[in-house]
Amino acid sequence: MSTAPTGDPPVRVAVASGGGGGGMGLGKELREPPSDGVSSLRFSKHSDRLLVSSWDKTVRLYDAEANVPRGAFMHAASVLGCCFHDDSSGFSASADNTVRRLAFSSGGNYFLGRHDAAVSCVEYSYSTGQVITGSWDKTIMCWDPRGVNGTSHHTLVGTHNQPERVYSLSVSGYNLVVATAGRHVNVYDLRSMSRPEQQRESPLRYQTRCVQCYPNGTGFALGSVEGRVAMEFYDQSESAPYKKYSFKCHRVPEDGETKVYPVNAISFHPVHGTFATGGCDRFVNLWDGANRRKLFQFPRYPSSIAALSFSRDGRLLAVASSYTYEEGDIPHPPDAIFIRDVNEVQVKPRPKITFTEPPSVASPSV
Repeated sequence: MSTAPTGDPPVRVAVASGGGGGGMGLGKELREPPSDGVSSLRFSKHSDRLLVSSWDKTVRLYDAEANVPRGAFMHAASVLGCCFHDDSSGFSASADNTVRRLAFSSGGNYFLGRHDAAVSCVEYSYSTGQVITGSWDKTIMCWDPRGVNGTSHHTLVGTHNQPERVYSLSVSGYNLVVATAGRHVNVYDLRSMSRPEQQRESPLRYQTRCVQCYPNGTGFALGSVEGRVAMEFYDQSESAPYKKYSFKCHRVPEDGETKVYPVNAISFHPVHGTFATGGCDRFVNLWDGANRRKLFQFPRYPSSIAALSFSRDGRLLAVASSYTYEEGDIPHPPDAIFIRDVNEVQVKPRPKITFTEPPSVASPSV
């Protein structure tokens, strides 16, 4: 979650990029990026379309592979989250407390529902056909998107109170994980939302910045402001504690000290189950969680990594290089979105090699 920009518009610092935005090995820079900070971005599950929400009050649609803008949807306030429904529509979460459905072909922007405070995140569940939103009003809400566009069907399915403001949520299958202020984590089964299946406290000592479910449905990863990621599992049997762990990341040696940066984004590769993290240190790192090892680090980006998303087949990685105001209102590079080609070597798991002693050879008898 980004910190809201305040005061006068930030001073922009130009950053050179060679050859049409592909300089420094950062990837292809998208044309017509948002004019203010990127709050989230998502690839479609059906194509290489990319949806981007921003503090500039827009949600923008791109053909990422062709680098072609396909449309922009204006809102009354900053947009804090977005997601796809299918290739013809998506949903947005706005600081004006509203949830909206975006129709790409017509350019329509339809009211879906409202929270009592800013809506911080939105997800679509393909398993239940519902839209799930989290808000700073300390609730999550489930919506039926078929109730949009003037039909009589009621859109709100349910409201579920949370212990604190909702900062991030993630859906995988029937699993819903909600991360709030105060380091609370609630795990739900979307088929039975009357109460959380699990109520946890983050194992990380500081504020949660992001949560992302594992693609295989066994658990979730948490990122925090203290440059750490926790790998958690739903299994609560006696052997479960030996599976989960946390690790340090996005820490950079500077002036003889190690500077710790927030982890803003986590995205899992849809094929290999490895994952990328992005932080305020301007780096994107690739990890093999199963084997507990770092796979790769991309060259440093011009600004903080605000959001990440792998494409449906894992061939592309969208990177939002966008200042998140972690150091206040200071001069910073323009906000940009880069599309990287992903090499198999960068994301394929690398099991640890175990060396065994060769069998001893008996000395020949004399």
